[in-house]
Amino acid sequence: MSSFNGDVSQNGNTRHMDSLFTVAEIEEIDFSKLLDKPKPLNMERQRSFDERSLSELSVGFSPRHSARHPENSSRNYEPPEYLFSPCSRRSVISCTPRSQAGFEPHPMVAEAWENLRRSLVFFRGEPVGTIAATDTSDEKLNYDQVFVRDFVPSALAFLMNGEPEIVKNFILKTLRLQSWEKKIDRFQLGEGVMPASFKVLHDPVRNTETLMADFGESAIGRVAPVDSGFWWIILLRAYTKSTGDTSLADRPECQKGMRLILSLCLSEGFDTFPTLLCADGCCMIDRRMGVYGYPIEIQALFFMALRCALLLLKQDDEGKEFIERIVKRLHALSYHMRSYFWLDFKQLNDIYRYKTEEYSHTAVNKFNVIPDSLPDWVFDFMPTHGGYFIGNVSPARMDFRWFCLGNCIAILSSLATPEQSMAIMDLIESRWEELAGEMPLKVCYPAIDSHEWRIETGSDPKNTRWSYHNGGSWPVLLWLLTAACIKTGRPQIARRAIELAESRLLKDNWPEYYDGKCGRYVGKQARKFQTWSIAGYLVAKMMLEDPSHLGMIALEEDKHMKPAMRRSNSWTC
Repeated sequence: MSSFNGDVSQNGNTRHMDSLFTVAEIEEIDFSKLLDKPKPLNMERQRSFDERSLSELSVGFSPRHSARHPENSSRNYEPPEYLFSPCSRRSVISCTPRSQAGFEPHPMVAEAWENLRRSLVFFRGEPVGTIAATDTSDEKLNYDQVFVRDFVPSALAFLMNGEPEIVKNFILKTLRLQSWEKKIDRFQLGEGVMPASFKVLHDPVRNTETLMADFGESAIGRVAPVDSGFWWIILLRAYTKSTGDTSLADRPECQKGMRLILSLCLSEGFDTFPTLLCADGCCMIDRRMGVYGYPIEIQALFFMALRCALLLLKQDDEGKEFIERIVKRLHALSYHMRSYFWLDFKQLNDIYRYKTEEYSHTAVNKFNVIPDSLPDWVFDFMPTHGGYFIGNVSPARMDFRWFCLGNCIAILSSLATPEQSMAIMDLIESRWEELAGEMPLKVCYPAIDSHEWRIETGSDPKNTRWSYHNGGSWPVLLWLLTAACIKTGRPQIARRAIELAESRLLKDNWPEYYDGKCGRYVGKQARKFQTWSIAGYLVAKMMLEDPSHLGMIALEEDKHMKPAMRRSNSWTC
């Protein structure tokens, strides 16, 4: 791809907002309570305008009217967790958020904000995103583009800092790109596919700027991004929740954009499972890493996007049809994931004792998993108290690797039950050296090597053992861990992880990832000044300081989706 010619400046005229006070923090929102908040966080609970559960959203449901938004009563709104107070305008580069507790923030915070603002991309005078990295010491490749998934932590940082305009611009610009015709060779992609990334091209002769999008046709392996559409919906809900501005999600083009994304995911086919079948390289792990099939990252994001869409879709004729389909899919998906993807000590022992070649509706080993295929490492890795969602489940194949993003999203979306959420945190605490080491956090664990590495990655020189996607340590995951910690009442785990990161990140110039079993070394091909490493740190710090920010990225559990989990025969319907 051509090098980046757009306007990437320090944004000297962006409005900056400081929250001068904290009002009601995480309150009750749709589907019962968002958090069973721990007492130490001292968060006040408020009533939601709308407490509908999935069962109430099924056919024939008459929506409750909101007193605050009577004109929008046809939609399933959530109130904002907090409000932004008026603030003074200051120099963008020099100004950083003031600590809610009244003390000065860590010295890294000011540096992080300066670097984040330096990554801003402008289109016709308006900020529309942040480039992947501002490292000028290496070949740009596509690191000079705005990636949808990479922008999410940047967007959350700006929302938490009272600067929603850039997020709104990004949502509208990517929505515009969705409508483009998308072809790879002679094959046309689905109408709802969101781009993996885009860049601004500047023509100095004509003095014009245009957007150029990549839907996978330029990506390594030519794989379309399945996660982009999900992140877009999640970000739209975060914007709505943070600002209280429901007019953006209400726009006809945003409603249509959501429906197009959902049409791709909810279409009927040959699938016998409610999970989404995906190719390798369709998400954060965007290279061949043996995550083809039904990867946990995609299933967790799918679940969360469905729940967010349920809150954002209007209750008009088109919206109601999709709401019905979403409700049915959520019930099936939550049961499937909680039953078949969940692994703890008891379930591991059950799988170890499975019989094979069962043929009947009463089969216990439904996927015909061969017990001898259980990897040796999983028996040592699994603590007595703890558990996690494994990487993949498909016929005769279970990928027992731990994937951080999928498990954290499972907690935030309430795909994990409260008990499972606590078990995931127990596992992280028990296996801290393996999953965090000297630089949090492992994108997956353990690394694959030798013959398995050659088979799964095709001998990928970038994904060697304990590097990049193959067991590398990614600082961006800090924000996801912190959010999961706050939701489960374990802020001390997040604090420990942030302190580890602070000992290295600034000194190492904000690398994309770290290598080594303990994450000790800056990644061999890691870009410096990686934007989502910077933004992930900022979001983690702001959430830990003000837990009410969690409301824009977390969803409560819906008790109507709770399956009757029978441990000894959890593989029977």
